[in-house]
Amino acid sequence: MHAPHSSTVQAAVSFAQTNLPKDLLAVVGELGFSQMTEVQARAVPALLEGRDIIGQAKTGSGKTLAYALPLLASIRLDGRRLQAVVLCPTRELCSQVAREIRKFGRRLPGLQVLPLAGGQPLRSQYGALEKGVHVVVGTPGRILDHLRRGTLKLHDVTYVVLDEADRMLDMGFQDDMEAIFAAVPRKRQTVFFSATFPQTMLAMSSSLQQSPLRITVADSSEAPSIRQIVYPAGLSDKALVLRRVLQEHAPKSAIVFCNFKAGAAELAEALNIEGISADALHGDLEQPERDRVLAKFRNQSIRVLVATDVAARGIDIVDLDLVCNVDLPAKPETYVHRIGRTGRAGKAGLAVSLITPREEAKIEMIEALTGSPIERGRFTDRSAPSKSSAPALTNAAMVTLYISGGRKEKVRPGDILGALTGEAGGLAGADIGKIEIHDHFAYVAIRSHLADAALTSLRDGRIKGRKFQVERVR
Repeated sequence: MHAPHSSTVQAAVSFAQTNLPKDLLAVVGELGFSQMTEVQARAVPALLEGRDIIGQAKTGSGKTLAYALPLLASIRLDGRRLQAVVLCPTRELCSQVAREIRKFGRRLPGLQVLPLAGGQPLRSQYGALEKGVHVVVGTPGRILDHLRRGTLKLHDVTYVVLDEADRMLDMGFQDDMEAIFAAVPRKRQTVFFSATFPQTMLAMSSSLQQSPLRITVADSSEAPSIRQIVYPAGLSDKALVLRRVLQEHAPKSAIVFCNFKAGAAELAEALNIEGISADALHGDLEQPERDRVLAKFRNQSIRVLVATDVAARGIDIVDLDLVCNVDLPAKPETYVHRIGRTGRAGKAGLAVSLITPREEAKIEMIEALTGSPIERGRFTDRSAPSKSSAPALTNAAMVTLYISGGRKEKVRPGDILGALTGEAGGLAGADIGKIEIHDHFAYVAIRSHLADAALTSLRDGRIKGRKFQVERVR
């Protein structure tokens, strides 16, 4: 094994200039992608050549597509043999990555992609593995569990990805990952992607990779424009100050971070009591509940998501207006990762932190890490905000509907769209938001004032000639 080498490859201009198969290029074009991001331009050609890679790039840089397209290009569809494994630190990131791989592999006939993470019954995962899959996207713990039970075989795997490798090391997954690699053939392609590059990852690369190409994508001059503000708040009045922040800035979509599960649940409940559209995401939720909360937030059926770091890992929301730290994280690097979810796609973002006097030292550490000062804010009006003072937060733009049919029932987004916009439904396409298809259920977002009509239409009508249970997601 050799130490990784830095890449000096000049970025390519478009996906069409790569050696990707025509079917994949067709899907890329259909989904509106033409120009590659820097990490894609540097990683895709090398991965297509069979190189091992260490890619260091921040969240939102396009790294999932950078490894997913070469992964799909490597899959042989003649028989359901497991050929590629993607390891992720959290259930949410597993689901997100699996959706992306399915989406870009939709022209590959018979492609089977299976998420393997906690929160789902082992029995249903056993059944899918017995039928055979081409790609598994899983957390180290659940994949190792299947290996030990003999329900997962890795002897045909030729492509392994560690997504957010640094986070998996931080979470103590190193032994699990090494046990998984021990079951994979040595002749394979191994890909690490990470936001940071700690020494522990260098040591792991030396033992698991062959002459890896190191790709580091530094923040460009077009770095996100994020306004950072701290507001003083005592431990007992942080909820009140948060309401003031939400009233002052009136975000359409916000993530509020807490350090503990109980705090996240209590805060979300307190916001709802005050009439603010909010829900909590934390590790005590079962998978169906996590799916429900995330679907509502992605679909703009709630304005505020109160989350812990582990639960929120892998969440990638477009047009996130505000990130608020009710609790500051222990590490400055975690703060940078949290606020990096706002200010994307050339838009300005806002990051607010509520701090006690004893936390001023943490702010100084963050300023030292980022090299820029953080604005100090203060509210002159000390009165409590009223429930009616922030209407943008009380009424969500969309309502999410649950449909009891999904991918396994052959339900596609176009089927749901057709049922809603056809003669029976009568909705305009502009009134329908995001449609998410899961294995045995689907979510669809509808403009709030039309939700009741859409619910009645779907309950009374049919999708692909079949009746499904339809409910409003609470």
